[in-house]
Amino acid sequence: MTRPAPRPVPVANAANALTAARLLLVPVFVVLVIVSAMTRPGWLAAACLVFLVASLTDFVDGWIARRYELITSFGKIADPIVDKALTGTALVLLSAYGVLPWWVTVVILAREFGVTALRFWVIRRGVIPASRGGKLKTGLQIAAIAWYLWPFPDPLAAVGPWLMGAAVVVTVVTGLDYALRAIRLHRQR
Repeated sequence: MTRPAPRPVPVANAANALTAARLLLVPVFVVLVIVSAMTRPGWLAAACLVFLVASLTDFVDGWIARRYELITSFGKIADPIVDKALTGTALVLLSAYGVLPWWVTVVILAREFGVTALRFWVIRRGVIPASRGGKLKTGLQIAAIAWYLWPFPDPLAAVGPWLMGAAVVVTVVTGLDYALRAIRLHRQR
């Protein structure tokens, strides 16, 4: 029995629109952080909220794409790149303002760019689905960045480095796991 051909999915769909909206929120986020100079609580709170809204669209666009079968090649490529643009920008800004050590930003960005390169390396052979560890990594990174951005008083602000430490550990471990899975996929086909 032959299967019917899959219906074409338009590139202009709700999931991809959310990805585009997330990309448009990156410069808004940058402006708010710069205006805040990491010292003005109201502006920091606004930057944090924009970051969280943009991060939330990442979860929502993926759910919409899977739920309504709106998965496109554009979305498969653009979504992770836009995610890296958002978190990478946040990490660089936090380090540039001396809030986050540069080595943390370098380790996380090296992992993110490495995984993106691996995605392109194996894209003709298949897609490596996000693992639970990858989702945990994303959640920890978002929580840690938001914690650094929100103008918490000193006792609560001390939680930020612990969250970021957990994010770094999970980021490195999941990066190694992704590399092993990419190598296996590349050898299989």
